[in-house]
Amino acid sequence: MSTNEIPTKKSKTEDDENMVILVTGGGGLVGMGLKAEVEKTNSPKEQWIFLRSTDGDLSDMAATKLLFEKHKPTHVIHLAAMVGGLFKNMKYKLDFLRKNVQINDCVLQCCCEYKVKKCISCLSTCIFPDKTTYPIDETMIHDGPPHESNFGYAYAKRLIDIQNKAYHEQYGCHFTSVIPTNIFGPYDNYDLDDSHVIPGLIHKCYLAKNRLLRHLHILLLVVNLAILKVESCGIIVWHLI
Repeated sequence: MSTNEIPTKKSKTEDDENMVILVTGGGGLVGMGLKAEVEKTNSPKEQWIFLRSTDGDLSDMAATKLLFEKHKPTHVIHLAAMVGGLFKNMKYKLDFLRKNVQINDCVLQCCCEYKVKKCISCLSTCIFPDKTTYPIDETMIHDGPPHESNFGYAYAKRLIDIQNKAYHEQYGCHFTSVIPTNIFGPYDNYDLDDSHVIPGLIHKCYLAKNRLLRHLHILLLVVNLAILKVESCGIIVWHLI
């Protein structure tokens, strides 16, 4: 059994069929958080499989089919995506569009072909129209274009909603999606150049706190030095570096 597979206890209250829940993007923020919760609750008659990018290329149909053949999931939580911060989204809009459309197409098509009972995909708050009214809800997703800065990623995520409806109408598939808004957590990307806004701000606050502690330490040294060494009544000027 793989280290990414979590066996769970049996329960008399469940029906006889086990659930095999395949989580794409298992090494990301939401995937790691979900894995931590699953390990704590140990839900009955469920086997959770958390895929990472090293397990296979989900933008390649053949590689995706191999993963579905191997694990034979009954349910899928689709979290995998090419992601990045604002500047990366602005610079590589086409890459974000193409890569994410490829990933979503492979995963949802395999869910259909391998008779997955339910697939839940994770969208993004950036899919909402740039010009809109508040409060916003899921009925407003397609009411206008998303913000120009990350339209490649936003449209790829929007298309999941279209695909879900089309798969249901044509094949009766039970595919749905959730829209998280401005989430962050212990498993987030805190890189200053490539993170989202909130984790980036947290990182900057952390650095500022460390600088404050460093400056306070230097100030204490200066005060101590002044007490011991300075004999004049002048002013000591302390420059922050």
